[in-house]
Amino acid sequence: MKKILISCIAVLVFIKAFAGSEKTASKSKPNIIIVNFDDLGFGDLGITGATGYQTPQMDQLAKEGVFFSQFYSAQAVCSASRAGLLTGCYPNRIGFSGALDHTSKTGINPDETTLAEMLQANGYTTAAFGKWHLGHLTPFLPTHQGFDYFYGIPYSHDMVPNHPNVKNYYPPLPLIEGDKTILTNPDSTKFTTDFTEKTIAFIKENKQKPFFVYLAHPLPHVPMAVSSKFKGKSKQGLYGDVMMELDWSIGQIRQTLKALKLEENTLLVVTSDNGPWLNYGNHAGSAGGLREGKGTSWEGGQRVPCLMAWKGVVPAGLVMNQLASEIDLLPTIAAITQSELPKNKIDGVNILPLLKGDASAAPRKSFLYYYRANNLEAVRNEQYKLVFPHPGRSYEGFAPGKDGVPGKANENFAFEGGLFDLRRDPGERYDLSKSLPEVLAMLNKIASEAREDLGDELTKNAGKNRRAPGKVQ
Repeated sequence: MKKILISCIAVLVFIKAFAGSEKTASKSKPNIIIVNFDDLGFGDLGITGATGYQTPQMDQLAKEGVFFSQFYSAQAVCSASRAGLLTGCYPNRIGFSGALDHTSKTGINPDETTLAEMLQANGYTTAAFGKWHLGHLTPFLPTHQGFDYFYGIPYSHDMVPNHPNVKNYYPPLPLIEGDKTILTNPDSTKFTTDFTEKTIAFIKENKQKPFFVYLAHPLPHVPMAVSSKFKGKSKQGLYGDVMMELDWSIGQIRQTLKALKLEENTLLVVTSDNGPWLNYGNHAGSAGGLREGKGTSWEGGQRVPCLMAWKGVVPAGLVMNQLASEIDLLPTIAAITQSELPKNKIDGVNILPLLKGDASAAPRKSFLYYYRANNLEAVRNEQYKLVFPHPGRSYEGFAPGKDGVPGKANENFAFEGGLFDLRRDPGERYDLSKSLPEVLAMLNKIASEAREDLGDELTKNAGKNRRAPGKVQ
């Protein structure tokens, strides 16, 4: 009897020790959730000045985590931006520009390592929900890029036969599960709720093991679509209704993490792929006073909200004014999860010190603003930004559209550029190039190095270190 009792105690001790080691192992591999909105502007949250509707869930997320006030998308357009987020590279380094559609034969090259592949190799279960927009052909879909599961649409939900500008150019929009189309022309009013519920189901199913979720909401990109739960609820029309439902989505995810006791083991990142599509008027967001919007290298095009929370790790109520970008997410998550970085050169830097509240840290000093095929339109170092003369989109001087019909924009406005102090002039209106020659020379040096590395079509430089995208003949 005594021997049996001793044996039972030994078994209990072993089980307790094993459970403890499992808990420790789990904490060494925290869960990662990235929510990427589409065309959400810097001024679209309650904490950044939104009016006519409220975003209490995201505002609370900021209170319990960190808000990055100087956070940049990789490029001011859908596909390029998403390629940057998932590879840690400037999009032009890996052959990405613009927004892919149903005619595209390209996608992420299999030789590139995505964030999902990096985490998958480290024992993570991975899933993508919502809008992909990194190649609609089978070899480029999420399940071939490191995601165990995908449920969503291959590109923007305005790419449909009844597009307001190009009627009958696009085929019916596919809804894809895995790599198979399960429905065409899905009801977009169900997108936010549907993708949120799929995300929550995945979290619950994988709560006992490390997971990575990439939730790329198709909204608030046009056409506006909202469920009956939120239709007519805001004082800002349909756009406000959509924002309220997107905010609800964040709340549902956070409630799930809390109920499953995963808050202390999950990093939640909320951001946007680029700024607002301003010529859609009341169906567009707000750049929060920044210049221009989506499709431009001015601040309104690429500076986007970014919130991060991780209970017990990220100090609550933190505001970080240091420079950071979505291309920094991959190396930061690699450091957090002790994952192996891609073998190919990346451009992101580890911003974990900022997440932990080190206000003296400045892991990123400079940033490159590329657009179109490979135009270096601007460079930034710390507070100063040098914009080069370039043809680009401008919304200024045109009446915006209304109720889903776009207004005009000048797609080839001849910008003169200039040197701007973003600390005092975030609206980029006062050119200091004649009064700050040393700053001008320093930024030109950064630009020269970028042109040698990544190229610049504006100065006819091909660049030495660009890689080709994946391509299907």
